[in-house]
Amino acid sequence: MHVDLITLYLLAIGTLLASSAMTLWEHRAHSKRSTELKILAAAYATLAIGCAAALYRHGVPGVIGSALSNLVIFTGYLLILHGVASLNGRRYGVASLGLFAVNALAWVIAGTRWQETMWAYASALPIAIASGMTAYELLRNDGRKRFQPQYIAAMVAGVHAVFYAFRAFILPWLALRYGKDALMASSVVTMYEGVLYSVVLPMTLLKLVREEAHGQLLRESQTDYLTGLGNRRWFFEEGARVIDDAGASRPVSLLAFDLDHFKTINDQYGHETGDAVLRSFADVVRSGVGSDAIVARIGGEEFVALLPDHDSGDAHVVGEAVVRRFAETITQGANRVGVRATVSIGLAQFGRDASTLGDLLSAADQALYGAKARGGNRVELAQTDAGSSAA
Repeated sequence: MHVDLITLYLLAIGTLLASSAMTLWEHRAHSKRSTELKILAAAYATLAIGCAAALYRHGVPGVIGSALSNLVIFTGYLLILHGVASLNGRRYGVASLGLFAVNALAWVIAGTRWQETMWAYASALPIAIASGMTAYELLRNDGRKRFQPQYIAAMVAGVHAVFYAFRAFILPWLALRYGKDALMASSVVTMYEGVLYSVVLPMTLLKLVREEAHGQLLRESQTDYLTGLGNRRWFFEEGARVIDDAGASRPVSLLAFDLDHFKTINDQYGHETGDAVLRSFADVVRSGVGSDAIVARIGGEEFVALLPDHDSGDAHVVGEAVVRRFAETITQGANRVGVRATVSIGLAQFGRDASTLGDLLSAADQALYGAKARGGNRVELAQTDAGSSAA
């Protein structure tokens, strides 16, 4: 079945308008990405307007029709770049204005004498640059978690950039050799790819926003709202993974923390001060156990830290450092009252004291009770089968 160029333009206009409407609708469900989704919706609508203008460019005298339709289309690509960059908290305002100004100047200088050359070849280069920058932005490594739709969207934008770079650099030579047939065939292929682009890129970016929102909800469900540490559910999920990864060859130890006399702090200074003490301890333990540790708040004043590649001796050193540093910390509570607190720690090593994560936590808890019984503000090791213990 033969599909002519006008039909492809109409398909592109329809898919772009549909993508714009769906993206605009989606912004209501994702308030944190509302601005970015509105920018992308405006981008697709702008591309649709530009494609519609391109259909009637010959109806406008001189170079104005071709220049305006191309500049509108190019604005759509710049808006896509701006929307994608906004997802990463970046802007391309100066670069976008510069590219637009250069493109407009090229039409002013060369458009009158070489209108069709500008339309068929030269005007493709800015689009290739904008699409390439979009692909780069999607793949840019800034330490954030990546989602699979990012790679798909980057591939779509990259392929689009290659198509337009081909049109700018290779097509002129093919047209010289094979004539207008090469130009017409290239136009059909470019528009066919453009129709696919107008569907796949918007849907992929919507999928990216949805996965990002789902990931945020998942993190919130696994995070203690007061301290920012993981919660009990997250600890058991991540802890099981750490133990499985360690196997029998790598040591894993658990520190169980309980703040000493925390009820007295709440009763004497109020719950606001108690919350401040909890946050202070979370900061101390987070900075003291290392980035590989699995740290969580599993109860009111109860915390745990699972330490991969730490035997009981290594973990004891870490625990002592936490005890010492927290005892030296002065927490500013309500009414700017300075409060000192201490912590008791129970320590157990996987394999030596327990064979499951649940049993490991129980062994550390038993050691914690021993630390409390000895006055607190100390680290106590779990008793081995031989009944030995250390402080």
